[in-house]
Amino acid sequence: MRGLLATFALLLIANLVRYLTGEGISDFVLDEYRSAKDSWWLLVLLISLCVTAPLTEELVVRGFLFRGWSQSFLGPTGAIVVTSVAWAVLHSQYDLFHRCVIFAHGLMLGYFRYRSGSTWLTVIIHAAVNLAGLIEMAFFLG
Repeated sequence: MRGLLATFALLLIANLVRYLTGEGISDFVLDEYRSAKDSWWLLVLLISLCVTAPLTEELVVRGFLFRGWSQSFLGPTGAIVVTSVAWAVLHSQYDLFHRCVIFAHGLMLGYFRYRSGSTWLTVIIHAAVNLAGLIEMAFFLG
């Protein structure tokens, strides 16, 4: 529950910074949502963003990579930072601002992975973040 509350707080902060800097919603996200909505593929988008992506990304990044790197010379802190950088870089569809937000989310998810010892917690939180984004698009685009 603390993880979800921290995630909610980070989402609020990211949206506040986005608003204050005049940064818009990612064009990629807007186009993706519009395309799915117009072609009646919203359910597929929901499943891919809230089940498939969190499951695969978290198992690879915070399951496999974090586990290995945290036991190397990097240690847990270094592994959290390196996996967060890698995760942000891999999201090449986003601009620099949104990649920085993804990096911040990665730091938080890495911390939760380290403290809980569970990759499943990060899968659930990642899914919640993606679901919040979809809900935001639904309200934003009507």
